[in-house]
Amino acid sequence: MLISAFKARPVAWKNGGGVTRELAVHEENGTMVWRLSLADISRDGPFSAFPGLSRIHCIVEGAGHILSNSGTRLEARPLQPLPFDGGLELECRLRDGPSKAFNVIYDPARVTADAGILKDGALPAVGNRHVLFVVAGRLEIAGKGHFTPGEGIVMENAASGVVSDGGAIIQVQFLPV
Repeated sequence: MLISAFKARPVAWKNGGGVTRELAVHEENGTMVWRLSLADISRDGPFSAFPGLSRIHCIVEGAGHILSNSGTRLEARPLQPLPFDGGLELECRLRDGPSKAFNVIYDPARVTADAGILKDGALPAVGNRHVLFVVAGRLEIAGKGHFTPGEGIVMENAASGVVSDGGAIIQVQFLPV
Protein backbone atom coordinates (compact mmCIF):
# COMPACT_ATOMS: atom_id res chain seq x y z
CA MET A 1 0.00 0.00 0.00
CA LEU A 2 1.40 3.40 -1.00
CA ILE A 3 1.17 6.28 1.48
CA SER A 4 1.49 10.00 0.82
CA ALA A 5 1.37 13.05 3.08
CA PHE A 6 0.30 15.04 0.01
CA LYS A 7 -2.88 12.99 -0.54
CA ALA A 8 -3.94 12.65 3.10
CA ARG A 9 -6.57 15.17 4.22
CA PRO A 10 -5.56 17.39 7.17
CA VAL A 11 -7.85 17.12 10.21
CA ALA A 12 -7.72 19.64 13.08
CA TRP A 13 -7.01 18.37 16.58
CA LYS A 14 -9.74 18.73 19.18
CA ASN A 15 -7.55 21.17 21.17
CA GLY A 16 -6.68 23.32 18.14
CA GLY A 17 -2.94 22.80 18.68
CA GLY A 18 -2.31 21.37 15.23
CA VAL A 19 -3.55 19.13 12.46
CA THR A 20 -2.87 15.52 11.53
CA ARG A 21 -2.89 13.60 8.27
CA GLU A 22 -3.82 9.93 8.52
CA LEU A 23 -1.47 8.02 6.21
CA ALA A 24 -2.64 4.43 6.79
CA VAL A 25 -4.76 2.35 9.16
CA HIS A 26 -4.78 -1.41 9.63
CA GLU A 27 -7.91 -2.88 11.22
CA GLU A 28 -8.96 -6.42 12.09
CA ASN A 29 -12.60 -7.24 12.77
CA GLY A 30 -13.44 -3.53 12.88
CA THR A 31 -10.79 -2.74 15.52
CA MET A 32 -7.71 -0.63 14.88
CA VAL A 33 -4.46 -2.59 15.12
CA TRP A 34 -2.21 0.30 14.05
CA ARG A 35 -2.37 3.76 12.52
CA LEU A 36 0.25 5.96 10.83
CA SER A 37 -0.11 9.72 10.75
CA LEU A 38 1.82 12.91 10.16
CA ALA A 39 1.07 15.70 12.64
CA ASP A 40 1.76 19.44 12.42
CA ILE A 41 2.32 20.69 15.98
CA SER A 42 1.90 24.45 15.99
CA ARG A 43 1.68 25.44 19.66
CA ASP A 44 2.15 24.35 23.27
CA GLY A 45 -0.74 22.50 24.89
CA PRO A 46 -2.27 19.14 25.81
CA PHE A 47 -1.04 16.13 23.86
CA SER A 48 -3.65 13.59 22.72
CA ALA A 49 -3.93 10.52 24.93
CA PHE A 50 -4.83 7.09 23.53
CA PRO A 51 -5.61 4.84 26.53
CA GLY A 52 -4.77 1.17 25.98
CA LEU A 53 -2.54 1.93 22.98
CA SER A 54 1.19 2.47 22.49
CA ARG A 55 2.90 5.18 20.46
CA ILE A 56 6.07 5.87 18.55
CA HIS A 57 6.59 9.58 17.85
CA CYS A 58 9.33 10.82 15.51
CA ILE A 59 10.07 14.48 14.70
CA VAL A 60 10.54 14.94 10.95
CA GLU A 61 10.59 18.76 10.80
CA GLY A 62 11.51 21.42 13.36
CA ALA A 63 13.43 21.22 16.63
CA GLY A 64 10.89 19.03 18.44
CA HIS A 65 9.32 19.41 21.85
CA ILE A 66 9.12 18.16 25.41
CA LEU A 67 6.19 15.99 26.52
CA SER A 68 5.66 15.95 30.26
CA ASN A 69 3.38 15.54 33.24
CA SER A 70 4.10 15.44 36.99
CA GLY A 71 5.91 12.09 36.74
CA THR A 72 7.16 11.92 33.14
CA ARG A 73 9.45 13.95 30.89
CA LEU A 74 10.00 12.81 27.30
CA GLU A 75 12.14 14.69 24.77
CA ALA A 76 11.01 14.43 21.14
CA ARG A 77 14.06 15.20 18.98
CA PRO A 78 14.51 15.20 15.19
CA LEU A 79 14.81 11.72 13.66
CA GLN A 80 14.90 9.95 17.04
CA PRO A 81 11.88 7.61 17.32
CA LEU A 82 10.35 7.98 20.78
CA PRO A 83 8.23 5.04 22.04
CA PHE A 84 5.85 5.62 24.95
CA ASP A 85 2.52 4.62 26.51
CA GLY A 86 -0.21 6.22 24.42
CA GLY A 87 -2.46 6.54 27.46
CA LEU A 88 -0.21 9.08 29.19
CA GLU A 89 -1.79 12.49 29.64
CA LEU A 90 1.01 14.83 28.60
CA GLU A 91 1.57 18.51 27.97
CA CYS A 92 3.58 19.50 24.89
CA ARG A 93 6.07 22.38 25.02
CA LEU A 94 7.64 23.30 21.68
CA ARG A 95 11.42 23.54 21.71
CA ASP A 96 11.93 26.25 19.07
CA GLY A 97 8.78 26.82 17.03
CA PRO A 98 6.41 24.46 15.22
CA SER A 99 7.34 20.89 14.39
CA LYS A 100 6.04 17.98 12.35
CA ALA A 101 5.94 14.40 13.66
CA PHE A 102 5.45 10.96 12.13
CA ASN A 103 3.30 8.91 14.53
CA VAL A 104 2.63 5.22 14.96
CA ILE A 105 -0.25 4.36 17.27
CA TYR A 106 -0.81 0.64 17.85
CA ASP A 107 -2.55 -1.92 20.02
CA PRO A 108 0.17 -3.67 22.07
CA ALA A 109 -2.19 -6.60 22.73
CA ARG A 110 -2.15 -7.38 18.98
CA VAL A 111 1.26 -6.26 17.67
CA THR A 112 4.62 -4.93 18.73
CA ALA A 113 6.19 -2.10 16.78
CA ASP A 114 9.76 -0.90 16.45
CA ALA A 115 11.03 2.12 14.52
CA GLY A 116 14.44 3.18 13.28
CA ILE A 117 16.04 5.59 10.83
CA LEU A 118 17.69 4.31 7.64
CA LYS A 119 20.40 6.40 5.96
CA ASP A 120 22.02 6.10 2.50
CA GLY A 121 22.69 2.48 1.50
CA ALA A 122 20.92 -0.79 0.82
CA LEU A 123 17.65 -1.62 2.60
CA PRO A 124 18.08 -4.18 5.38
CA ALA A 125 16.26 -7.51 4.97
CA VAL A 126 12.90 -7.46 6.77
CA GLY A 127 10.54 -10.42 6.47
CA ASN A 128 7.44 -9.12 8.26
CA ARG A 129 5.00 -6.25 7.75
CA HIS A 130 6.91 -2.99 7.69
CA VAL A 131 6.59 0.65 6.69
CA LEU A 132 9.11 2.86 4.92
CA PHE A 133 8.46 6.62 4.99
CA VAL A 134 10.81 9.11 3.32
CA VAL A 135 11.80 12.15 5.37
CA ALA A 136 14.73 13.25 3.17
CA GLY A 137 16.51 12.01 0.06
CA ARG A 138 15.23 9.22 -2.13
CA LEU A 139 14.11 5.61 -1.71
CA GLU A 140 14.19 3.19 -4.65
CA ILE A 141 12.50 -0.21 -4.20
CA ALA A 142 12.85 -2.91 -6.85
CA GLY A 143 9.53 -3.45 -8.60
CA LYS A 144 7.78 -0.71 -6.57
CA GLY A 145 9.37 2.50 -7.90
CA HIS A 146 10.94 5.49 -6.21
CA PHE A 147 9.75 7.57 -3.30
CA THR A 148 10.61 11.13 -2.26
CA PRO A 149 9.98 13.09 0.99
CA GLY A 150 6.41 12.72 2.24
CA GLU A 151 5.89 9.39 0.46
CA GLY A 152 6.20 5.81 1.58
CA ILE A 153 4.95 2.26 1.42
CA VAL A 154 3.51 -0.43 3.69
CA MET A 155 4.94 -3.83 2.69
CA GLU A 156 4.19 -7.40 3.74
CA ASN A 157 7.50 -8.94 2.63
CA ALA A 158 11.16 -8.17 2.22
CA ALA A 159 12.20 -6.06 -0.77
CA SER A 160 15.49 -4.99 -2.21
CA GLY A 161 16.17 -1.31 -2.55
CA VAL A 162 18.44 1.59 -1.83
CA VAL A 163 18.31 4.86 0.10
CA SER A 164 20.21 7.71 -1.60
CA ASP A 165 20.69 11.48 -1.92
CA GLY A 166 21.25 12.10 1.80
CA GLY A 167 18.31 9.90 2.72
CA ALA A 168 16.53 9.66 6.03
CA ILE A 169 13.84 6.97 6.00
CA ILE A 170 11.66 5.97 8.94
CA GLN A 171 11.31 2.20 9.04
CA VAL A 172 8.60 0.71 11.26
CA GLN A 173 8.35 -3.05 11.76
CA PHE A 174 5.24 -4.77 13.10
CA LEU A 175 5.27 -8.23 14.66
CA PRO A 176 2.22 -10.15 15.92
CA VAL A 177 2.10 -10.68 19.69
